[in-house]
Amino acid sequence: MEIQRIPNQEGARKEPRPNLLSYQETASHFRWEDARRELTRSSPKHNVNLAVLAADRHADGPRANETALHWIGVHGEEREITFADLRNDSNRFANVLCRLGVGPGDRVFTLTGRIPALYVVALGTLKTRNLFSPLFSAFGPEPVQQRLEIGSARVLLTTPALYRRVIAPIRSSLPDLEYVLLVGGKQHGGGEKSRTPEGTLRYEDLLEAERPDFETPMTDPEDPAILHFTSGTTGKPKGVVHVHDAAVSHYATAKFALDLHPGDVFWCTADPGWVTGTSYGIFAPLLHGVRSLVVEADFEGELWYRLLERHQVNIWYTSPTAIRMLMKIGPELSARFDFSALRLIASVGEPLNPEAVIWTLDNLGLPAHDNWWQTETGGIMIANYRGMEIRPGSMGRPLPGIEARIVERREDGGLDMIDEPNREGEIALRRGWPSMMRGYLGQDERYRECFRGDWYLTDDLAYQDEDGYFWFVGRADDMIKSAGHRIGPFEIESVLMEHPAVNEAAAIGKPHPTAGEIVKAFVELKHGYDPSPELERELLALGRKRLGAVSAPREIEITDQLPKTRSGKIMRRLLKARERGAAAGDSSGLEGSLP
Repeated sequence: MEIQRIPNQEGARKEPRPNLLSYQETASHFRWEDARRELTRSSPKHNVNLAVLAADRHADGPRANETALHWIGVHGEEREITFADLRNDSNRFANVLCRLGVGPGDRVFTLTGRIPALYVVALGTLKTRNLFSPLFSAFGPEPVQQRLEIGSARVLLTTPALYRRVIAPIRSSLPDLEYVLLVGGKQHGGGEKSRTPEGTLRYEDLLEAERPDFETPMTDPEDPAILHFTSGTTGKPKGVVHVHDAAVSHYATAKFALDLHPGDVFWCTADPGWVTGTSYGIFAPLLHGVRSLVVEADFEGELWYRLLERHQVNIWYTSPTAIRMLMKIGPELSARFDFSALRLIASVGEPLNPEAVIWTLDNLGLPAHDNWWQTETGGIMIANYRGMEIRPGSMGRPLPGIEARIVERREDGGLDMIDEPNREGEIALRRGWPSMMRGYLGQDERYRECFRGDWYLTDDLAYQDEDGYFWFVGRADDMIKSAGHRIGPFEIESVLMEHPAVNEAAAIGKPHPTAGEIVKAFVELKHGYDPSPELERELLALGRKRLGAVSAPREIEITDQLPKTRSGKIMRRLLKARERGAAAGDSSGLEGSLP
């Protein structure tokens, strides 16, 4: 494919200047220890506890009465929460846990939407050196039970409605779950107080009974802090453990990749039930002391545009799925709004197709900056930066402090480093960044298998061009093997999205008696286009013209909805299982249904 180039965005929004002006200079001089000192120098008693760094550090200083969270409820109600509010309420919740006898190392889970109590519980849990584990509120009983069991949950915060729908049917099968706290006062849109179900406690009552003072114990940087679960695209979810020192990664990567500056208004649309929604929806903006817009409601195009304009959002961190949904609505809606306050649009969750990058440039005034990372990495590893040229379709370049290489695994267990430009291999990261996972809960051997010496192996395939930009090819288990050729799905999907009728696409390998596999593509159409044999032929012809006979789809299937995880990733595994007539495996994270 011909590489497009978009100049750096320093001139698009002149103030402030990008935090990363010279990639080479910053990368060559950066040291994690310097970032750690920068972050912790104003921490009370130099405590490296993640919650102290995120809330108390600001509440004890000049930002105490500045807004940390501007919360907008699902019914339009609004609430401004200051850093002092967060410190005081998280202290109260820490006292709640102590009164309940919940000790360091216990697991505190949340199953809520984006409500203020979620942020308070996250910080209060960390202050008591317990593990905080957020779950996605759209999960049903089975995936929630699975995760609560894996994590040996002792405490759960949820709402009355979610308790009735999700927790009550499985409560008897969770002997470790000692305390269930229900949040649901009028300020959360839950109506008047109702009778608390047997075996539960009311969160608001517990909080009101405690003092806003709490002495957070001195915390070791390696103390466990957060338990995330993988989204289930490759089978049973794994419990990924991160430590308090991850704060250093959240702080530095938000500075360089998201270009956060004092006074910014930041909006991360990811749900805190996923790693993006915690690393960058909760902690990173708090660590930087900026105002976060927190929107409880799910995606609605006109609402999102209105919020961007009304709240003068400077940094918007969203997903390729959301951008493609805006593309599907069309440019007429975006033309009604003013996005001049926006300085950076960033995207993560799935590779960002070139068409989406160009669309945001044409319709929102700025190109979307793709970045890449994983639940296991805890923070952004590779990114496109505001002060650097963008090559649409590229993941960008590694963060300062991150050493990323393209490698091949050898049969003897070793690794071969690939230095040749444009040659595909697996992305490997050298150990040592602060947010690197410290283990899979209860799966030590599986954790060890992720490493070869000092290198973490990601199972993601890519190549590097002559200038050091990384280009995503696909997950190792998504690769299509046809007639001796290895074909990545991402380039196929990007080409199909060039057609004006196509909103999203997913390419898989379909079994074939001669070739082993052939490329089959599933496409979802934009509004105003209807499936037809003629359209299928157009898409097949576009694939042959742009990709050549080897990589082009041999079959096209038009579908109403592609299956995705709740975090927005296309679940090609489910499409492949259907084509093979095989079991789909874990689909607890599934958002859509199979066509």
